[in-house]
Amino acid sequence: MNIIKRIFVGAVLLLCGAGVLEAQEGNVLRLSFDEALRYAVDHNLSLRNAALDVRKAEAARWEAVSTMLPQVKAGFDYSNMCGYEMNFGNMSIPMNPYGTFGLTASIALTAQQVVGVVMNKVSKEMSDISYRQSLQQTHANVKNVYVSILVMEDVVSLLDSSLANMEQLERSTLESVKVGASEQIAADKLSVQVASMRNSIQANRRSLQMLYHTLILQLGAEVDSRLELTTRLDEVMDMDRLQQLVREDFNIADNYNYQLLEQGERLSKDQLLLTWMGFLPTLSAYYQYSDKTYFGKSEGMNMTPPHMLGFSISIPLWQSGTRAAKIREAKISHEQNLNSRKQAEDALRVQYSQLCYDLLSAMDSYQIQKENLDVTKRVFDNITEKFTYGHASNLEVTNASTDIITAQSNYIQAVMSVLNAQVALENLLGK
Repeated sequence: MNIIKRIFVGAVLLLCGAGVLEAQEGNVLRLSFDEALRYAVDHNLSLRNAALDVRKAEAARWEAVSTMLPQVKAGFDYSNMCGYEMNFGNMSIPMNPYGTFGLTASIALTAQQVVGVVMNKVSKEMSDISYRQSLQQTHANVKNVYVSILVMEDVVSLLDSSLANMEQLERSTLESVKVGASEQIAADKLSVQVASMRNSIQANRRSLQMLYHTLILQLGAEVDSRLELTTRLDEVMDMDRLQQLVREDFNIADNYNYQLLEQGERLSKDQLLLTWMGFLPTLSAYYQYSDKTYFGKSEGMNMTPPHMLGFSISIPLWQSGTRAAKIREAKISHEQNLNSRKQAEDALRVQYSQLCYDLLSAMDSYQIQKENLDVTKRVFDNITEKFTYGHASNLEVTNASTDIITAQSNYIQAVMSVLNAQVALENLLGK
């Protein structure tokens, strides 16, 4: 019986363990670069809020439209005078309980309401543009962090390889010191270089871990998720595609900031029209139906007409110059928006030329630093091999290890310069 019980408990524990492993495996996100962008579109919370802003603007537009539609309300009133009778000499009239059902349909229409609906449509279009701008920024953020992780992993791998060589040199030097073939000072210098390289690797690993956390936040994934990036750095840093990007024509109408300025100009123009509409009359009409019912033995006196129709027009005449002042204010605001759009148009064209130049310069620097990193690595390997056979000095090894750390730092900076220039140009082009 004990054996059966143990087998049962073991099976339960095994199933539980398998469940935990499956849950952990389910928390792993293996994402290519394009998959990461799509995942962020579906899960990024800031982007979801931007989408909700579009829906909110659409609801506000329909709210404005509904104010121009007929408004219908119904009601029922009950009155009981508790047996009271009206006396007219020898004649008395009982005041029986009664109920009144009423139905009222009304509509009021102004020119300002019509313009207000148009303005709400413009606001909705601005929300659409803001959403696309948020989508663009989300893509840029994900791309920035994704590439940063890839370049940092490459650098850490490179430094790990260099550290292995340095540690081998350190061990061989210590053995040489023991047999009197080398001085202790040489081993000490190597130990300092090994410690320095280890510190650099640890700093890069901590930065890498922070970048993974940042990417999880940008993606909108669960905070305990583990990411595995499947796209290589050279696939993202496609120089041919970047060259095509620089050669693309700049259509300023595709720029989201410019589109928002255009919509703002339309909004200020509509605001001016809305102020002018304040001089036009207000039209209103209503229809009312009433049904009065007495609950006593005899009918009371009913003076309520069952049907009633009404129409009115209201014309504004004088507001002590308030409306004229608002019109002047709206004209000035519209003129300011025109100036801002023209200024932004000129600035964007200048910025396009500058960003193309920045991207080309960054690409040149990237190619140089990539080659420099490769050369520095080969020089380091050569120096360490010579040092092993006594053909290189300790100073040469120290300088080579320092050079490789400097080269990796310059390489990271070059990659990020290309990335930043590319993202800035794509944002300007409305990509």
